Amino acid sequence: MKSILISARTNSTRLPEKAMLNICGKPTIQYLIENLKKSHYSDDIILCTTLESSDDNLCSLAKSCGIKYFRGSTEDKIDRWLGACKKYGVEFFVTADGDDIFCDHGLIDSIFEQHERTKSDFIDGRGLYNDVYGISFVAIEEVCKNKNNRNTEFIKPYFDAYGNKYKIQKADNVPSIYHKKNIRMTLDYEEDLLFFKEVISHFKTIEEDMNFENILSFLEKNPHVTKINWFREESWKQNQNNMIQSIKDKGL
Repeated sequence: MKSILISARTNSTRLPEKAMLNICGKPTIQYLIENLKKSHYSDDIILCTTLESSDDNLCSLAKSCGIKYFRGSTEDKIDRWLGACKKYGVEFFVTADGDDIFCDHGLIDSIFEQHERTKSDFIDGRGLYNDVYGISFVAIEEVCKNKNNRNTEFIKPYFDAYGNKYKIQKADNVPSIYHKKNIRMTLDYEEDLLFFKEVISHFKTIEEDMNFENILSFLEKNPHVTKINWFREESWKQNQNNMIQSIKDKGL
């Protein structure tokens, strides 16, 4: 079975409960779920969250949206994914972060298509508008069997470390529309929330389909909207790099 695994939890520090913040009458993560349900290749969508009581609302939302959910480790995202794969019989999945609420089904499907063509076990889609990864059960089981660290919020170093045991490829089938320009589409800071509110409110007002192509068209015509949160990109990248280095220093 092929699945999309959405990772989300509510105990974020920079923007608390960001997955459940309301924009135009919906929790932020619901926009992501509704978009990913349009995938042509995924058999199902599984929300992967934690056992913390604070994440009960995420599970309730998953049920109301008609998708599955799995609850596991708070710190170990990779172990959570493995548990979801075992519970639901997933052989290959593509990841989507819960804070990437404009992550598009077309981007996800390009990773599924590459897997069908190449049978790769780990497809690296980092550096696009949203970081996505395609991962086989073989690869995730191998990583979980060998890794020594449970802090797996940043997953790529672990799959790189054990890549001699399975087939790794860079994403090579991604349409140009998903190649990142100077637009930030991640919900991590208050300014990001303001950015998403501005975009979503626009489409609610004009009652136009909020697909990825239309979103980009709106942003290109309204560059002032991209400036709301773009200045946060550098500090976000630096924070990611610091966390990845910390993981490597502690051992994989």
